[in-house]
Amino acid sequence: MPGNPLTDPNWASDTTNKLVTVVTAVREQTTTKAVMAARAVVFGIIAAFLGVFIVVITIVLLMRGIQALLDLVVTKPQAVYLSYYIVGGILCLGGLLLFRKRAASAH
Repeated sequence: MPGNPLTDPNWASDTTNKLVTVVTAVREQTTTKAVMAARAVVFGIIAAFLGVFIVVITIVLLMRGIQALLDLVVTKPQAVYLSYYIVGGILCLGGLLLFRKRAASAH
C-alpha cells in the first residue's frame, strides 16, 4: 500500500524528495523573482545617480573650458558671463530639438 509509512520502506525518502521539490519550486517562483526585482531597482538607482553626476561634471568642465578660452580674449568677469550664455544657449538648443522631436512623434 503506497503512502503508508508502516509498509513502504521508501516512504521517508519519497516524502522528503517531494517536499524538497515543492520548496524549490516555491522558492524559484517567489524569492528568486523578488531578488531580481530588488537588484534591478538598486542598479537602476545607482545608474540614475551616476548619469546625473556625469551630466553635471560634464557641464562644469564645459563651463570652465569655455571660461579659460574666453579669458584669453576678454576680462575674467566677461568670460564668466559669456560662458554662461554660451552653455545656456547650447542647452536651450538641445532642449528645443528634443521638444521638437517629442511633438513630431506625438502626431
